[in-house]
Amino acid sequence: MTEASEVVDLLDRTVDAVADALDSFRSAEPERWRARGDRPGQYALDIVADAAAHSVLDTAVLDGAPVGVFSEESGLTGAGQPVVVVVDPVDGSTNASRQIPWYACSLAAVDAGGVRAAVVANLATGVRYRAVRGGGATRDGAAISVSGQAELASAVVVLNGYAGAHAGWRQYRTLGAMALDLCAVADGTFDGSIDCTVDAISPWDYLGGMLVVSEAGGHVADVEDRTLVSLEPGTRRTLVAAGSAELFATLLDRRRVMPPGRPAPGAP
Repeated sequence: MTEASEVVDLLDRTVDAVADALDSFRSAEPERWRARGDRPGQYALDIVADAAAHSVLDTAVLDGAPVGVFSEESGLTGAGQPVVVVVDPVDGSTNASRQIPWYACSLAAVDAGGVRAAVVANLATGVRYRAVRGGGATRDGAAISVSGQAELASAVVVLNGYAGAHAGWRQYRTLGAMALDLCAVADGTFDGSIDCTVDAISPWDYLGGMLVVSEAGGHVADVEDRTLVSLEPGTRRTLVAAGSAELFATLLDRRRVMPPGRPAPGAP
């Protein structure tokens, strides 16, 4: 089996390629930075980023075999390979198009045991989260851990979409990039995360951040207790995450009875 450090190195090189490609695209064709792609919710920058990710991953070998790729922009290739890298080239594309500094490249290397390693990088600031199954999580190389906040009334949470009701938190934010939202729970910036949409997020949105949260000592689950690790096209989930078991249980209970919300207009 390929060493964890080699897997992380591959993911890091992929992020570097995406960041470089986007920088070049923005410099060479600034008038197209907000241009839309061919399908709803897609931008030209998503397509550029996806091509850059493939330029690294398509020639990579892990566990003695070519790497499979499951990307938001280009679908699933190499489904039977021992390792499949789940790719969101730009999570938070609308933020990116508006140059709001909360958008990321999210990568998760999945094997038969689940998510083996993940890298989530804020493409606006350069902050980079890494996690290895059983090996902890870091932010820019420094170990991170969750806040441990147990009480909802004292918690600051990050929401995906509009909440159907106030659930009793102290404060909330809605920022528009699930991968970074989860990583912000992992490093204690937020105490928890609630997906207020219904089955609107896909594995590429959450698998990288999920491992970062778990390895930082937090908890992540689907509100209907469905498995989170899936390479099936069309998989959609509704997530809750928190830094303590007590807050996690409370958020799950509150989300399960929350009136349906909806995605924010123009959400990625």
